[in-house]
Amino acid sequence: MGRVLQFSLIRQTLIKGENMNSLVDVISKDMQNVEECYRPSHFWKMGSARLQDDLDAYGITHFRTLPSALSYFVPTYLFDGMINEQEKYKYILAKCREIVARPKAQMYIEDLFNGSNQARSDFRVYAASDCNRKPFTSNFSESNVGNPIEQFDFYGKKYSRSSLNYLLGINFLKKNISDINVNSVLEIGGGFGSLGEILISDERNDCFYMNVDIPPTCIFSTYYLQTIFGKDKVADYSHLSNDKLNISKLREQYKAAILCPWQLPKLEGELDLFVNFISFQEMEPHIVENYLAEVSRLKSRYVLLRNLREGKQVAVNDSQTGVKKAIKSGDYDIFLPEYQLVAVNVLPFGYETIDGFNSELRLYERKK
Repeated sequence: MGRVLQFSLIRQTLIKGENMNSLVDVISKDMQNVEECYRPSHFWKMGSARLQDDLDAYGITHFRTLPSALSYFVPTYLFDGMINEQEKYKYILAKCREIVARPKAQMYIEDLFNGSNQARSDFRVYAASDCNRKPFTSNFSESNVGNPIEQFDFYGKKYSRSSLNYLLGINFLKKNISDINVNSVLEIGGGFGSLGEILISDERNDCFYMNVDIPPTCIFSTYYLQTIFGKDKVADYSHLSNDKLNISKLREQYKAAILCPWQLPKLEGELDLFVNFISFQEMEPHIVENYLAEVSRLKSRYVLLRNLREGKQVAVNDSQTGVKKAIKSGDYDIFLPEYQLVAVNVLPFGYETIDGFNSELRLYERKK
């Protein structure tokens, strides 16, 4: 079968979620011939295999309930580890109800255990810090595509931990840059596409969003954004086979584009904003350095990062989940010589873990 015809057939079934593995197979085959720095890191080799197994077994329609997705790129507020151990969670909650008999006290306990308390806290920070200028987010309400296992309703609008993470990051950006206009946004490792959904869903933003991700993770953001905005508005890997990909021309035709890492050097043009939330901390330093060199080549005006200040846990052997070498805050200053650090924040826009780690936001501006 010719490659053009093969891609055409893939596109016909992609939005229906019927034959996602066809596109994954094409991408995975192409990935075998690219440089090592564009392939999954040690951390993500295990994650990719688990995601592919679940995709094969269950399909993509309910991907936000898949155990592998919940472990790797669909964050939740429910207590650590319990999102995939529902019976344990229900047992502990039942025991707490036995101990505390008063109905209001039981409500407090359930609110704490199911993540509502922390979600409401993040929402309060978002609502208190929001301002009426670009990028606009006040009209945003998250889609239920992918059948989310955890989603919260605040004042008639829906949010997940993923979308609240990004909403806080956007407000941090607006707090420190008063006149920002983000018409072109590139993200690496964008999960299932939350940032794209936020930016594109409000027409006032007039924003074109690109997400670069490895297989099969790129398939989830493709499915999510195409389902919400339409397959003709979101370019996937099969649309982007040209040797050169001009950002301005892509923007004229699409609202979003999902690329694979080895397509990043094909991009031509300039960016308003580059974003990475969480996933750089899951890569080796030389991989991140290469990606940020591409971001610098595209002359992104701003770089917004969220990563662990202390770095991800280090794997002691090849069978353990973790990184070979942890990336810490100062590494980004080295990897971005053409940028100056504008602001750093853990609270209230980032997150301080209960065991003393700091998920911090870092904002850089390209030097004049």
